[in-house]
Amino acid sequence: MTKDSPVARTVPVLVPMPAERPYSYAVPDGMEVEPGSIVRVPLGPREVGAVVWDGPGEAVDPRKLRPISLVFDCPPLTEETRRFVDWVAAYTLTPPGLVARMLLRVPAAFDPEPPVEGLEYAGHEPDRLTPARRRVLELAGDGMAWTRSGLAHAAGVSSSVVDGLSAQGVFRPVMLPPRPIVAPPDPDYAAPELTADQAAAAAELTGSVETGGYSATLIDGVTGSGKTETYFEAIAAALRAGRQVLILMPEIALTQAFLDRFHDRFGAKPAEWHSDVPPRGRERVWRQVAEGAVRVVAGARSALFLPFRELGLIVVDEEHDTAYKQEDRVFYNARDMAVVRGHIGDFPVMLASATPSVETRVNADRGRYRRVALPARFAGAALPDIATIDMRRHPPARGGFLSPVLLSRMKDTLARGEQSLLFLNRRGYAPLTLCRVCGHRFQCPDCSAWLVEHRFRGQLVCHHCGHHEPRPEACPECGALDHLVACGPGIERIAEEVVGHFPDARTIVLSSDLVGGTKRLRLELEAIAKGEADIVVGTQLVAKGHNFPNMTLVGVVDADLGLANGDPRAAERTFQLLSQVTGRAGRTGKKSHGLIQTFQPAHPVMQALASGDAETFYAREIAERERAGMPPFGRLAAFVVSAATRHEAEGYARELRRAAPDMAGVEVLGPAEAPLSLLAGRHRFRLLLHGERRANMQDFIRALLAAAPRPRGSVRVQVDIDPQSFL
Repeated sequence: MTKDSPVARTVPVLVPMPAERPYSYAVPDGMEVEPGSIVRVPLGPREVGAVVWDGPGEAVDPRKLRPISLVFDCPPLTEETRRFVDWVAAYTLTPPGLVARMLLRVPAAFDPEPPVEGLEYAGHEPDRLTPARRRVLELAGDGMAWTRSGLAHAAGVSSSVVDGLSAQGVFRPVMLPPRPIVAPPDPDYAAPELTADQAAAAAELTGSVETGGYSATLIDGVTGSGKTETYFEAIAAALRAGRQVLILMPEIALTQAFLDRFHDRFGAKPAEWHSDVPPRGRERVWRQVAEGAVRVVAGARSALFLPFRELGLIVVDEEHDTAYKQEDRVFYNARDMAVVRGHIGDFPVMLASATPSVETRVNADRGRYRRVALPARFAGAALPDIATIDMRRHPPARGGFLSPVLLSRMKDTLARGEQSLLFLNRRGYAPLTLCRVCGHRFQCPDCSAWLVEHRFRGQLVCHHCGHHEPRPEACPECGALDHLVACGPGIERIAEEVVGHFPDARTIVLSSDLVGGTKRLRLELEAIAKGEADIVVGTQLVAKGHNFPNMTLVGVVDADLGLANGDPRAAERTFQLLSQVTGRAGRTGKKSHGLIQTFQPAHPVMQALASGDAETFYAREIAERERAGMPPFGRLAAFVVSAATRHEAEGYARELRRAAPDMAGVEVLGPAEAPLSLLAGRHRFRLLLHGERRANMQDFIRALLAAAPRPRGSVRVQVDIDPQSFL
């Protein structure tokens, strides 16, 4: 572009970095772009993938503008996707560029997939017709093009047979469009047999889809009531209407069993989107979602930022799960943002859970959300009989952690050929290792947390930063040999105790840190479902919607574990977790039991679990929240100030506190040292903002940050709207 050239067209471009606003770029002559176009632009010394945004662009001297380098051959992002990015950025107080980065996380997908080499019958006959060659020609003779491997597989021959025919000119090479990553689901493939309750619920859900427009519906059903089968019918309705569907699930709930159930209903599996999908698979899913070829995605929270073209339904399964909250770079709750995306796109959103969050229950009670109830299990299966074990009256044997009452019931279950599940939400062998001689405790050098012993691996591990070191033989403080003692139980220690009591039983340990990752976890879950284990010892991942047909006993080892912290949702989360895990029992109709080991049998959570009276628990919890002005009756936001030194972190946290403006209905609490005061080598202080329900928390925070001095040195500030963690 020369000085004498006409004024170039200017467009705003959002780059995937912490940019507070789009940057202006010139559009070269002959280049066509529109809002949503994915482009490559120069940014400093490099070029990055970015997206053309809405608006006219800033008035900038054309001589200072840098031109767009390339427009990718990729469908542009839809208007509703761009509005969603803007909304998330404004609500979470995150630079829009960082939110856009989540959309543009697979730059290899911006270019079209290359065509696939194929074969087409040319009309020639081979010199010799063998039975294998005859089968190949019978398939290929209809004029359809095939891939080499596909034709060989369909004909039941080796690839060398197809190669031999190609060498004789029987086939001519053709280029085929890229294969879809999954087959299109058929909404009428296998109509299910629903109970009367399920059919009524399914009719209401499909009605929401067929009517169109935004709606939010809570599917509130006990464990094993058929929530999945009912929302499958809503998915079928969306597919018939030509819309794409997103199923959000906690990652560890995305099991092979769920994918198989989807396949049985629709004749094809959904596309998967989670951390275990290899990069090439993620690229193909992203591209085919953008092109509209993929109609259903089952994914973890980040799937919400896929570039859907025709999104018409979002289902959030296990909507209460804390895994939907992301606490890295962009702090957002995928459940809440799914509702926002449905509102922006004007389509239904469905939230499913056996133990809904208090926030969702209140929204349903007040009419903001519809509520579809499934109060009974499928096929007349009864819920397990739940009882508490008072550990003060029935303590374990010395050195053990399992009550004689629980052990006796496990023995009876084993004798009947049925399965038992022991639940403890604590990985590893023991949460603390100390020296009996000098009292030295093994602590993470980078976090204010004890190192957890993992005896299977022979390591001491920090579950916060990942630091690990070999378990020593001698105390590093006093040098005493063989005097290190493990304190408290983890699932490895419980498994050790189980093997001691039941040496002939087949025992499986399930934890998120299994060697082999998600693939091994899926294999272990399949083995349990097939009855290839007698006793299962697991962490919270066993509570995520799994179906174990022969499981008739669930024992909770330390039910009080989640109650001993300052989390305002501690009671709710303990109730949800223990309800979910005890709900693994008796799903096929066998008489089943849940036994909860606790030192607080009179606690309202334990009473609610033992009585099965969830409604009373929710009423009490909602009343307490309303009395305290806690969400959903009030608003919370958090500042997490971290720095390389304690002095820097505390100093800047106090400066933030002094900069807080006066605003009616908002109070600032703190600063206070975070419960996890040292994390990955950084010292942490927290401020908590508590506001009334209608308080404009975002405006308050913007004013506070504008008045506060800019962070200096190693200081970093993270803003967390609607915090779920208080560590």
